[in-house]
Amino acid sequence: MHRDPESNEPPRSMPGIGVCSWSLRPGHPRDLLESLEGTGLSAVQLALLPLVDEPRIWADSIQILRDHGIRILSGMFSTVHEDYTTLETIKATGGVRPDAHWPEILESAIRVADLAEECRIRLISFHAGFIPHDADDPCRETVLHRLRQLIDMFGERGVSIAFETGQETARTILDVLDELDRPGVGINFDPANMILYGMGDPIEGIRLLAERTVQVHVKDAVPSEVPGEWGAEVPVGTGAVDWPAFFDVVASMPREVDLVIEREAGEARVADIITARRVIEERFNATGDDTRETA
Repeated sequence: MHRDPESNEPPRSMPGIGVCSWSLRPGHPRDLLESLEGTGLSAVQLALLPLVDEPRIWADSIQILRDHGIRILSGMFSTVHEDYTTLETIKATGGVRPDAHWPEILESAIRVADLAEECRIRLISFHAGFIPHDADDPCRETVLHRLRQLIDMFGERGVSIAFETGQETARTILDVLDELDRPGVGINFDPANMILYGMGDPIEGIRLLAERTVQVHVKDAVPSEVPGEWGAEVPVGTGAVDWPAFFDVVASMPREVDLVIEREAGEARVADIITARRVIEERFNATGDDTRETA
């Protein structure tokens, strides 16, 4: 990492670098191990819903990963019946907002929280869903009430929650965190999502949310030329994210956070993840071993 030679502060170590398990599209734990080996990474954010929904395939995956020296940085919980076809469909179906699916979402969340507690996974990220910007919108209080239920339920099991950015502006998320008034909740900052959803500049966003950010997704995107339509995810370094400026903010955060590479488009996933890993490594210019990646 570049450092002011006049500074008395010690240089920070290379952040922990991992990859989102779902980016590798594994069919079973051995698939995931093989793909991880190809990326040169030994840490992962693990999608947990398959472990509780498909135990015949995934029941032993956490132990298998750990036996092979793979560190589980965090878990991911996805809510049921999400439809990402358009911005409008995900607005209607994403996160905890849909009334019709809330009982099922809560039931799945409890099972994931129990698994996280059992396996000592201390951080879970998920999309809260589109939270209305208007504080007077009656739907907003419904969503916040449900989020408090989830935060408290995970917290009782020693698990913290991180809301993923993108579906709201950074200011809305910050206001929501203050309104929730819960210590066990932070932000999983995804700069590409800010672009994909058209929710503001990711550099301004991470500056605003730096003190509340507990994990970062490394993902890139280009904005849509048509308002109200999706932008496009692209390999890291080829999109609209200003990575030098972004990593400068990450380096100045009050806590060190893990950088988790996410790639949800394209067919050259392993190659694109390697590219993203190299972008991170070149920026932070690590010297020495980073034991956080393999613990």
